[in-house]
Amino acid sequence: MSYRDRILAYVDRQDAVYRQIALDIHAKPEVSNYEFFACETLSGQLAREGFKVKTDVAGHRTGFTAVYRSEKPGPTLVFLAEYDALPGIGHACGHNLFGATSCLAAAALKQVLDETGGEIRVYGTPGEEGGENGSAKVSFVREGFFRDVDAALCVHPGSDIHEPTHAELSCAPIRIEFRGRAAHAASAPTEGINALDAMILVFNAVGLLRQQLPQDVRIHGIITKGGDAPNIIPEYTEAKFFVRAASVKRRDEVYRKMEKIVEGAALQTGCTGLLEPMQRNLVDNVIPTPSFDAVYQRSLASLGESLDLDCGHPLGSSDVGNVSQVIPVIQPMIRISDVPVAGHTLEKCEAARSETGLRSISVGAKALALTALELIENPALLKQIQADHRAAVKAQQ
Repeated sequence: MSYRDRILAYVDRQDAVYRQIALDIHAKPEVSNYEFFACETLSGQLAREGFKVKTDVAGHRTGFTAVYRSEKPGPTLVFLAEYDALPGIGHACGHNLFGATSCLAAAALKQVLDETGGEIRVYGTPGEEGGENGSAKVSFVREGFFRDVDAALCVHPGSDIHEPTHAELSCAPIRIEFRGRAAHAASAPTEGINALDAMILVFNAVGLLRQQLPQDVRIHGIITKGGDAPNIIPEYTEAKFFVRAASVKRRDEVYRKMEKIVEGAALQTGCTGLLEPMQRNLVDNVIPTPSFDAVYQRSLASLGESLDLDCGHPLGSSDVGNVSQVIPVIQPMIRISDVPVAGHTLEKCEAARSETGLRSISVGAKALALTALELIENPALLKQIQADHRAAVKAQQ
C-alpha cells in the first residue's frame, strides 16, 4: 500500500474510537485550564498510539505535548489540538471535534513516519476561548515550543461549508473597574460618588469612538457588576471588553484610546478607575499563508470535498494567530452541519455531536495527514511555504 492509502485506511479503522472521544468530551464540557477530562482523554489516547506524552506544560496544567520521532531525518510538524468549552453553553465552538481530529491526524501520519522520516507532535493547547490563564498557544510560543518547528496544522469546526484559513483579528481582553462611594440614593445623594455613572460614560464614549475607527476594529463589552440596589449609589462597578483589530499595532492603538476613556470617566465622576488585561496572553492576528492552504485544498479535493473560496472573512479571533506570527500555520474551517450555524450558539453545540459533525473528524484527519505527508515528501514545497510566510509577516510590519 502507498503511504496515502495506509494513512486513509488507518483513519477509517480508528474513526469509531475518535468519534467516541469527541462525544465523551462534548458530554463533559470544561472551561479554560479546567479541561482535566479532555486532556487526560486525548493525551492518554496518544500514549496508546505510541507517542511520548507530557502533561502540565508551558504553564498550563491541562496542556500537553505528544511526540513521535523517526530515526530518519525530516521536518518537524505540529498538529494543534483544542478542547475547551464555553462557559454555560458547552462545546458551542466544536472544540470536542477539534482535538479529536488533530490527534487522529497525527496518529494516522505516524503509521508511515518511520519510512518517510521527520517528527510529528501534537500540542494540546487549553483555553482558546480565553478565561483563566487563557489562550495557551501564546504561552507555547513564548516558551519556545515552536522554535524548532517547520509548520503547524489544524482544522476548526465551522458551519455548513469548508473554508480556508481566515485572517482573523488580534484581540485584547480587558477588565475595567471604577470605585466610588456608597450613599443613600434618595436621602443623601450628594454624599455618594457614583461608580455606575463612570461605567456608563465608558460605554457611551466607546459608542462615539466607533465612528472614528477603521472597519476592522471591534470593541464589545458587558457590565459584570453594576451595583447592589437601586437605592444605593454604586460604589463599585466592573466591565469586561474585547478589543479586536486586524493587526497588533492597531489593536494596541485602540487599547491606549480605551485607557484614555477610562481616565476621562474617572475624572468626570470623581471615581478611581482601572483598566488592565483580563489575561496575560493577548491574541495576535492570524497571518494566512495561501500556498499552505493550497496544499490542504488539494488534499481535501482528493477526498471528494471542496473549499468555498467565496465565503467571506469572519471577524473572530484565535490564538493560532500567535503561532502564525512565527511559523506557517493553517486553520481552515471544516463543515460540521447540513445547514448554516453560527458560532457560540446552542445550534453549533448540537452540530458538534451530530452525524455530520462526527464525520468531520475523519475528513479533517485525512486532509491534515495528507497535507503533512506532502510537506514531508516535498522539501522544496515546504521551503517555498516558509518563504511565503516570511514575506507575509514582513508585509504586515
